[in-house]
Amino acid sequence: MTEHESVITPTPGADRRVVVIGEALIDIVHRADGRVDEVPGGSPANVALTVGRLGDAAELVAAVGADAHGDVIRAWLAESGVRLSAVEGERTATSTARLAADGSATYEFDITWRLPADLSIGTPGVVHAGSIASILHPGADVVQQLLRTAESTALITFDPNVRPALIPDRDDARRRVEALVALADVVKASDEDLTWLYPERSPLDSADAWRRSGPAVVVVTTGGDGAAAVTRGGVTRSPGRPVTVVDTVGAGDTFMGALIHGLLHLRFAGAEARPLLREIDAPDLERILSFAARAAAITVSRPGADPPRRAELPAL
Repeated sequence: MTEHESVITPTPGADRRVVVIGEALIDIVHRADGRVDEVPGGSPANVALTVGRLGDAAELVAAVGADAHGDVIRAWLAESGVRLSAVEGERTATSTARLAADGSATYEFDITWRLPADLSIGTPGVVHAGSIASILHPGADVVQQLLRTAESTALITFDPNVRPALIPDRDDARRRVEALVALADVVKASDEDLTWLYPERSPLDSADAWRRSGPAVVVVTTGGDGAAAVTRGGVTRSPGRPVTVVDTVGAGDTFMGALIHGLLHLRFAGAEARPLLREIDAPDLERILSFAARAAAITVSRPGADPPRRAELPAL
């Protein structure tokens, strides 16, 4: 066996479509030099964009207004091959990001999140949810129900991407996050997310607690220091990539989208791959983490949430 061969070969017949459920919005970015830019974004939208740019079939389920901002989002997604299944909202949401000199960001949001209770997403191979959509009432209840329904046919991925500015009750947010973690097969969270949710313990200890509640893989990202994946076999680490940081907007979303691409590349799609994912070996996992880190490094090297396309990255 060579270093590029996978130990596990999941059933290849599963639907390889990726459905992402969550917010699409306009990021109003105040840069350290005084410039103000308006660009489309939103964590789940950025994940879908990354998946589409890497060549996989991606669909975003989001609430988007029939307004100029909504038109910008529709064109932005279509240009990267992402299908938008839009639930018409009152207006398109906005997020105001203020960038510090080191590229870090703080956020303020103007968003209303509602989804119809009878919403259906079909039977894709992977369903992803996260960020504001997984916590903000009333739409968060529908998101949870969609994941419960999809569990019988799809792999579930989740990234809480916690936004404290939108969370009045940390305990309620923790309960909602934990319920979705228990439904998921793969979870990605930043060390900052885990520290905010569980300030009394280390991020890796929190990740292992999450893993024991259901997921096969829990990935902890630590910015420039890389990432670590916790499985029942232990911890697999991947170092960060040296890069000149322009800003960090969209870095975690790019990592998540590239992680989904890596799962599809190794043919982990559909519920039938769930038990096999629990047996994933460290070399395969490290390959996926390394690919995702390279993708995120490209994103932070240029302004805004601008994920790479497949041709910009080495072979997985």
